[in-house]
Amino acid sequence: MTGPSIVWFRDDLRLGDHPALRAALDRGGPVVLLYVLDEVGDGIRPLGGATRWWLHHSLAAHAAVIAARGGRLVLRRGAAEDVLPGLVAETGADAVFWNRRYSRAREIDARLKTLLRDRGVEVQSFAANLLAEPWEVANGAGEPYRVFTPFWRALRSRELRDPLPAPRELPGGPEAASDDLDAWGLLPTRPDWAAGLRETWEPGERGAHRRLEAFVRDGLADYDRRDDLDGETSGLSPHLRFGELSPAQVWRLVHGDLTPEARRNAPSFTSELGWREFNWATLYANPDLATRNLRPAFDAFPWSWDRGPELEAWQRGRTGIPLVDAGMRELWHTGRMHNRVRMVVASFLVKNLLRHWRLGEEWFWDTLVDADEASNPGNWQWVAGSGADAAPYFRVFNPELQAAKFDPTGAYVRRWLPEAERVPPIVDLAASRRDALDAYATLRRPAG
Repeated sequence: MTGPSIVWFRDDLRLGDHPALRAALDRGGPVVLLYVLDEVGDGIRPLGGATRWWLHHSLAAHAAVIAARGGRLVLRRGAAEDVLPGLVAETGADAVFWNRRYSRAREIDARLKTLLRDRGVEVQSFAANLLAEPWEVANGAGEPYRVFTPFWRALRSRELRDPLPAPRELPGGPEAASDDLDAWGLLPTRPDWAAGLRETWEPGERGAHRRLEAFVRDGLADYDRRDDLDGETSGLSPHLRFGELSPAQVWRLVHGDLTPEARRNAPSFTSELGWREFNWATLYANPDLATRNLRPAFDAFPWSWDRGPELEAWQRGRTGIPLVDAGMRELWHTGRMHNRVRMVVASFLVKNLLRHWRLGEEWFWDTLVDADEASNPGNWQWVAGSGADAAPYFRVFNPELQAAKFDPTGAYVRRWLPEAERVPPIVDLAASRRDALDAYATLRRPAG
């Protein structure tokens, strides 16, 4: 007789295209569906405020979908290296399945595999959350790519897997106590700053598919205007971050039956999936991506760690530079920011204000609903010049020119920054650009 299986959900809060869940169902027998809120395990980076808000609602939606199909989501809080073996013993499970993760937390998974297998438990992990495993896309020397274009060319040459369908029914499992989601305190209360997030998003697998289908149907045809600040972006990044969608699901729909206009824009959209893959591959090879310059020469760069008034002005959208302030206001209200503006505000912090990119990365980690361990530091290092395939050090985004080009009517700035709330500039753009270029010129630009 087949014993109980445990499916351990992590950043894959979906039923569709879930290889670990499929393996448990194919095995037969009772299935325990588990989510562990691990904020203390070795190598775990605790979530920021915006992602904690998203996680609460994503878990609530996930539990509801599971219940509607006959299953039950068990919630436990604590170190996964304690929780998972304890649940195995509690339920008598003799198999555990999960989908792989690629941050330093994979070391936890490796230890758990060894521990549980030594106890006679079957343990399997699966590829599910990337288009390709990081170690599968390497250059001719077998090393990770440091430049995006050849990485993306190599990945696209591979045969990509088809996504799995969602099960229509889920079997029950042995009784196991579950935490109360509300007791986890993931939602802000005093004050409740999440009204704008609630207006903007529908977390959960159902909301993810609604947004994907609407984008492919109505938005992809205009994706060539994505840099315009009133242009069409997909809004899929937080759904991908929490695994409510898999990239394989997105890839298949974007390569389905499209209008000629949408088909023309599909390559530029999928290249954004490519950057996501590239950042995860970079993190896999460099687990300290959020805390260490990928290019060691930048260890000598004279960035400031000053957390004083200028940093606070940037965080609160009070720099006196309208496009920067509008972007930071959008971030605070919605938990997102237009990608073009993300580059502008990041460049302003690390180049015009000469603050360390880690200060910006930390703020985005706390305020973005799509902040993940790969793209967030990877993109900050790209702007700073210290990362993989980084922007040239001499590229300093001019917020005024960027606004004139991508927000020519001023609609974006007016939406997020009322005229009455504008303040004098805290820095001269031209002079601070010269200072930044002088500072960068002191470094010998590393090859690669």
